[in-house]
Amino acid sequence: MAMNFDPFRELDRVAGSLLDNRSPRVMPMDLYRDGDTYVLSADMPGIDPGSVDIDVDGQLLTIRAERTLTSGEGVKWIARERQSGSFLRQLNLGQGVDTERIAASYENGVLSVTIPVSEKAKPRKIEVATSAQVLETHPAA
Repeated sequence: MAMNFDPFRELDRVAGSLLDNRSPRVMPMDLYRDGDTYVLSADMPGIDPGSVDIDVDGQLLTIRAERTLTSGEGVKWIARERQSGSFLRQLNLGQGVDTERIAASYENGVLSVTIPVSEKAKPRKIEVATSAQVLETHPAA
């Protein structure tokens, strides 16, 4: 089996594993608004859904996950680029979201979190009343 060897990539991988072995890794994500809902999609391939922990503290959304790579005894690695360890992402939600109705699902290695916009933050029309309408609803005493 032929494999391409890139010494710079290998050096980067080794340096990264030596220097950054304990800090949580950042998961790539997309965030967009679809109508009255924000949708967060985070790539988490190979992560057991049972290890995913999502919590909201005030306006701070925290996503944590753990990837454990198993290897049998006596295994001789040829290449090992997939990282194990903790993954972490925190987002400040700001005002205008309904933190009570946040929902999450995990499918095909992608975590999807839906964050609804609160009723108070949704745009609304304000009717402009004429003086005749004001007199009808509030007659002078």
